[in-house]
Amino acid sequence: MLAWNKIDNELKGDRAIWLILGILALCSLLAVHSSSSMMGFERQGGNTEFYLYKHGFFLLVGIGMAYLCYRIPYNKFSKVAPGLLVAALVLLLFTLGMGTEVNSAKRWLTVPFVGLTFQTSDFAKIALVIYLARAITSKQDIINSGYQGATLLLPIAAVCVFIAPADLSTAILMLFVSVLMLIIGRVSWKLISALCLIMIFLFACLIIVGMIFPEVVRLDTWLSRIDMFMHSPDGGYQIKQAKIAIADGELTGLGPGHSIQKNYLPAPYSDFIFAIICEEYGLLGAAGIILLYLWFFYRCVGIITRSPKTFGAMLVLGLGLLIVVQAFANMAVSVHLVPVTGLTLPMISMGGTSIVFTCIAIGIILSVSKYIEKVPE
Repeated sequence: MLAWNKIDNELKGDRAIWLILGILALCSLLAVHSSSSMMGFERQGGNTEFYLYKHGFFLLVGIGMAYLCYRIPYNKFSKVAPGLLVAALVLLLFTLGMGTEVNSAKRWLTVPFVGLTFQTSDFAKIALVIYLARAITSKQDIINSGYQGATLLLPIAAVCVFIAPADLSTAILMLFVSVLMLIIGRVSWKLISALCLIMIFLFACLIIVGMIFPEVVRLDTWLSRIDMFMHSPDGGYQIKQAKIAIADGELTGLGPGHSIQKNYLPAPYSDFIFAIICEEYGLLGAAGIILLYLWFFYRCVGIITRSPKTFGAMLVLGLGLLIVVQAFANMAVSVHLVPVTGLTLPMISMGGTSIVFTCIAIGIILSVSKYIEKVPE
């Protein structure tokens, strides 16, 4: 009882978000254990729990980082925003030139002496949101002027263009979230239109570069996924297997660990983990996951409307959108609503940097909620 009271007193802020974080982590352990067991058997000498332990380690690290960010006053992030953005741009450039190639894409940097890979776009997403929240807040009266407008548009364009050659879906996600932040931050439509025109021009340039240097820009992958989505009735092999998994799950599912399609789906532990959840836990389990993300965003909206500072509100808006939009984009792939993206399901899919930086984003949101006098329960 004393231990529980100590934890209860320590975890201030929005208790519902703490609860959501815990439930998503538990769901992640169950889903990853089932979907990665065959990979562990094949690659780790029969150790079907290898990836479960590895994933559990990153969950612990991530929750620890969430707690650390929760303890930091959220206004401190405004002070380091320019430095974080510069660091993100440098890392993205370094990844483009010297990144570790996995599945024909240079999205990762290898940490020296450790051997772990680090996906720089995950860091860049948070860095850009923090910077935009600071810029929109601190320059509200003059943000629509030429020079000040450039301080908004150029970072967005740079981050998206540096990410796009190896990960177009993440670049589109970042552009979408950035535009929503600009709209809600009352940036002029003239400036937002200018950003859209700049991005169209830059993406056109990337297409030309991809035609000349296919090893730099994954143009063939972009075109094949769009073509498969537009012209294949069943969406191609991956989507077909995902649909089979969802159909087999029916209302209540086949039961934990009883997925069949995990043996056929590419990346069932990351890109298509939602299909495995549908197969094992049925429509009810899938609806539960969807409701968790909706509940999370509802709590974020409550924090935004009650935040006494604009920076805190914009910070929660951007980070909340990052998590929720990515979640629904991932789920939309499995049911053939959008082309295959490669986006993970936040806090559930297996992945080291994805888990850690999602937890960091949630920790920052909790830091904002801690400084609000009253959060709706």
